[in-house]
Amino acid sequence: MQEKSITRDMTSGSPAKLIIKFSLPMLVGNLFQQFYNMVDSIVVGKFVGSDALAAVGATGSLVFLIIGLTFGLSAGISIVLAQYFGAKEYENVRKGFATATYIIIGVSIIMGIIGFISSHWLLELLNTPESIIDQSDIYMKITFAGILGVSCYNGMAAVLRALGDSVTPLIFLAVASVLNVVLDLLFVVVFHWDVPGVAIATIISQIISAIGCIIYAMKKVKILRIPLKEFKLDKEIFKKCIRLGLPVALQNSLVSVSMMALQSVINSYSEVVIAANTVVSRIEQLVLQPGMSVGAALASFAGQNVGAGRIDRAKKGFKSAMVIIIAFSIIMLPVMYFGGEYIMRLFTKKEDFDVVTTGVQAIRITCFFYTAVGIIFVTRNFLSGAGDINVPLAMGFTEVICRVTFANVLSLYIGFHGIWWATSLNWFITALVGIFRVASGKWESKSIVNNNIISRK
Repeated sequence: MQEKSITRDMTSGSPAKLIIKFSLPMLVGNLFQQFYNMVDSIVVGKFVGSDALAAVGATGSLVFLIIGLTFGLSAGISIVLAQYFGAKEYENVRKGFATATYIIIGVSIIMGIIGFISSHWLLELLNTPESIIDQSDIYMKITFAGILGVSCYNGMAAVLRALGDSVTPLIFLAVASVLNVVLDLLFVVVFHWDVPGVAIATIISQIISAIGCIIYAMKKVKILRIPLKEFKLDKEIFKKCIRLGLPVALQNSLVSVSMMALQSVINSYSEVVIAANTVVSRIEQLVLQPGMSVGAALASFAGQNVGAGRIDRAKKGFKSAMVIIIAFSIIMLPVMYFGGEYIMRLFTKKEDFDVVTTGVQAIRITCFFYTAVGIIFVTRNFLSGAGDINVPLAMGFTEVICRVTFANVLSLYIGFHGIWWATSLNWFITALVGIFRVASGKWESKSIVNNNIISRK
């Protein structure tokens, strides 16, 4: 079959090698994707000032709340497609792709409208300082106006990864990331559009990456080339996509709600603390990308193997992923503890010494818990790929309870340092929930296909 040239069957071969080989392009792609937000922060921090940096940072949790719903649905859809692909049910893969297209486009339009209309109210709800709320509102409105681009890219990328292709999304994301850098500098440094400029640059770049990825996939992946008259929504597959995707979407939303609650606590402090947290968040998003990439690779691996009824092979993949992410976390601990100051300075002006000092204090707290957050990515994606989607949702509830409780309580006793202790303790407890569920073995019977054919080989 022609589509095999860029897709990959993950039901045979070394689990560790497959996960590493699959996750490396995703890691590079995720790093490029983080480039979007990092370049936004670096450009406004260096060429506009700390207020603009805080304005961009204050929108992070709110943007993720809205866009996270489409991300979650994309993840749920990829579980369905991965299990069908692993079970060699190619006709259902085609139907699933058509159905997924309707879901992603419909949900992204609805979420974009909601985000655009409610942005100022949400910022007020988070106690965003008056000095930055207008800039933050503009940034959010522009971001939500372009939500269709990022949703289509992530949806197409999720489909291709479910089929074992992690390279194609990387190619177009890399091109878009370079374009984003160029447009950021053009709009901010040359045109002086400041915060609106970085938002416009980002959505243009995301739209281009979406268009490129879709066109290339249509030409290279035969199984996805469906005649227009057959491009219909399948009711049964739609139900499965929603059943698996909605809990993941809700889990993403719960994470963002906990982030919003944390942001509300952060916003009660000065612009220095807000700016420092913005930079620390950007840095940590970069550091945590290997965990996200290995987790996403494991989701595809687990999906295909559970769909094929190969439970023991899925377990081997989980163990391999755990070894990889724990080793990486241990390596990054001294790097971030001793090198955090130099990384912070990349985002700030020379005179913003207080922002750097505050950020270093934060990094030296959270870096000891990188292993925990890596385990979250591995267990959550493994369970999702296996079809055990209710536990990742429960992990989302755990994050809300822990982050909100710890942030409010600890900030009363140890000030703004409580913000980062809350994040760290939240990671630790949520990781335990995931580990206990995987160890229980209850995920083994959650496949949406081949439920009566379970192989232990």
